[in-house]
Amino acid sequence: MLAMVSAAALAQSPFEFEVATVKPAENNNGRWIRMQTAHQFQAKNHTLKTLIQAAYNLPPSCVSGGPPWVDSDRYDILAKSPGALRPTLDQQMAMLRALLTDRFQLAFHRGEKEMATYTLTIAKSGSKLKESTEPLDALPEGPPPLVFVLSPQSARLPARNATIAELASVLQRAALDRPVIDKTGLTGRFDFELEWTPEESQFGGAGLKGTAESTKPDLFGAIQQQLGLKLDAARGMVPTLVIDRAGHPSEN
Repeated sequence: MLAMVSAAALAQSPFEFEVATVKPAENNNGRWIRMQTAHQFQAKNHTLKTLIQAAYNLPPSCVSGGPPWVDSDRYDILAKSPGALRPTLDQQMAMLRALLTDRFQLAFHRGEKEMATYTLTIAKSGSKLKESTEPLDALPEGPPPLVFVLSPQSARLPARNATIAELASVLQRAALDRPVIDKTGLTGRFDFELEWTPEESQFGGAGLKGTAESTKPDLFGAIQQQLGLKLDAARGMVPTLVIDRAGHPSEN
């Protein structure tokens, strides 16, 4: 029998936000998670489900269960991180996991299922990625986040000091409809800009699609032409998360 597990029980870091406010989202203009400054964390216009996806690095298809509002009610989070240094991405997500347990009373169980995936590999022509020249610790506010810039003609993903694992993560959580497995073996940090003509099925069926003015390739072509990587359809066993309990966030 699968036991109910709290998010805090699976968090691998003792980090917690010093203080955090959770409020209903003020508007639907954009959605992101980022460090605004070295110590100010912000999540904008997120549902509990998309927060879980970020905190546990899972695509939408791998998170299920819970009351209907987990996929509809949207929230803004503003929080202060502890310590003298800007937290790493892993530490940020550990603090977010602790917040989900504390403020949303989140409990869940893990599972696994076979499903369609994408694998990200190096193309036969070789990687076109250029490693970042500026060390991560030389950026006092940390690198800019991987945030999509969307328009009817194109989807753009600018990145600075980003890993390919982070690229795979943001693609599977926001742009695509299935898990993206990083099999490139690349471990460095890179600066790049990925731009393509979006399809209607991408970004959760948001209805984005190219127009007559669109000149960029599709996502698969763009990844190969611009990054020297290859995104292929595959199938495999992937981890899942099933929400057993969730409550509306506690008062700030």
